[in-house]
Amino acid sequence: MKIKVLIADDHQLFREGIANLLFSAENIEVIAQAQDGADAIEKAKHFKPDVILLDIAMPVMNGIEATKKLKLLMPSVKTITVSMHSDKQYVKGALEAGADGYLLKNCTYRQLTDAIQSVYDGKKYLSQDITELVINGYLSPTAPGEDEYNQLSEREKEIFMLFAEGISTREISEKLFISVKTVNTHKQNILEKLGLSSNADIVKYALKKGLIRLE
Repeated sequence: MKIKVLIADDHQLFREGIANLLFSAENIEVIAQAQDGADAIEKAKHFKPDVILLDIAMPVMNGIEATKKLKLLMPSVKTITVSMHSDKQYVKGALEAGADGYLLKNCTYRQLTDAIQSVYDGKKYLSQDITELVINGYLSPTAPGEDEYNQLSEREKEIFMLFAEGISTREISEKLFISVKTVNTHKQNILEKLGLSSNADIVKYALKKGLIRLE
């Protein structure tokens, strides 16, 4: 039986390129493609893939947030982050979100198929350069303030992302069914924990961490 794969990337050319590459794999079948994280979740619910390949920087919902939600909704599904980013913060964010593998977009066909087979078999897969990055990250002391984003609660992260995407306080209040006062309280806590002072700072911080991107 073939491994059912869903590809999520906002660049259609890249999605179709990966799909065409995997067409020749005897044990892999691409069953669906998605253009962003939210789309990936909906397609995953419908098509029930075994493995999902996710980019990080996507509109609507980025790959890290999508990975978190997928792991909650469909714990058995395996996810592989396929990104152009090799920065420690991206790798750490993806792995902490529950990604089963991490590949760079310049990986080889063999690395891609090996990664899909490995995570399907219940193993973790990191390409060699990412493995070295992870090892060095564990061996090197963490710089002060480097993990400040992880100090936020899940609710604070949710509100942070909404502000980062340009959603107003009132709109957040209506979306999350909480009062404007509660939103402002969360916002103040977020600003204090991250050492920021305004909505503009939140956007800049999110861009720097790769949580959102400019269209």
